[in-house]
Amino acid sequence: MSEASIAKKAEAVKNVNEMLMAAESAIVVDYRGLTVAEVTDLRKQLRDADVKMVVIKNKILQRAVEGTDYEALNDVFVGPTAVAFSNEDAIAPAKVLKKFADDHDALEIKGGFVEKAVKTLDEINVYATMPGREELLSMLASALQDPMRKIARAVKAIADKEDEAA
Repeated sequence: MSEASIAKKAEAVKNVNEMLMAAESAIVVDYRGLTVAEVTDLRKQLRDADVKMVVIKNKILQRAVEGTDYEALNDVFVGPTAVAFSNEDAIAPAKVLKKFADDHDALEIKGGFVEKAVKTLDEINVYATMPGREELLSMLASALQDPMRKIARAVKAIADKEDEAA
């Protein structure tokens, strides 16, 4: 093997390692059996959620995780492998991929990490069913408003009672 190709592969390993280290989450999938149109649709849905999906050779992935906390993922780097990365929303890749996999039997989630920790397939599915960031913020805002509404109703009831008495 020439020095140029070795340097090229080393650079690819370095780039993948940097993507993994920068990501909040990465989900590994087997996309074998999806049509071009389905893969295009999946990529669009991932892009809309600020998630990047990259097809990476297994050997490059294996070398990229050597000596990292993600070394346990070596078992899932088999067959056609694509990785969905998110640097912002830790559960976005899991949510989009789970929803897509439910509609398309050909897509198989193989494993990954969420919030910088390797998770089992069951744990990834739990994350996928959790409410998203926007939904959680909405629930928090509603919970914070509820006590204020109760106080306002109590004050209004006292004011109405005083008006009746007068």
